[in-house]
Amino acid sequence: MWVKSYIIPTVKKRCIVTSDMEQISLTVQFARLDDRAILPTQGSALAAGWDMYALEDTVVPKGSSVLIRTGWAAAIPKGWEGQLRCRSSLGKKGMIMPNGIGTIDADYRGELMVLATWIGEGDSFSINSGERVAQMLFAPVPKVTLIETTLDKLNETERGDGGFGSSGK
Repeated sequence: MWVKSYIIPTVKKRCIVTSDMEQISLTVQFARLDDRAILPTQGSALAAGWDMYALEDTVVPKGSSVLIRTGWAAAIPKGWEGQLRCRSSLGKKGMIMPNGIGTIDADYRGELMVLATWIGEGDSFSINSGERVAQMLFAPVPKVTLIETTLDKLNETERGDGGFGSSGK
């Protein structure tokens, strides 16, 4: 089947998508900031995310946000971002990332940390050193140009200005 690609910058605008399509390759440098840090790993050969590990024991009090150290800094290539996401097993228990997804920009060189909030049962949640606490996915970032215009010059859509819940249940 023929598709248009607007997301992956290295793919031509029209390409054939097949089941044996070659994957895009990306190399990301990680710098160890602490000898205890565990290099991110993939849970399976086809896992989209890289598991991030807690550097030290951390307690996340109920309703509070805490930064969980990983002991790593990274050099994400220009045109890409790292997305830190909650692991589903921890989310099921009640540990969430209050910002949903944490974006790591290509020019950030500080320690990668996971922002966590506890909303589950009990007054707090304990993370052990070496425990998988998040996953990082890598995504392309398009070059975007914003152009100011007036409301009447925006193209019309069926939805229009319908807000929260206007497109269905």
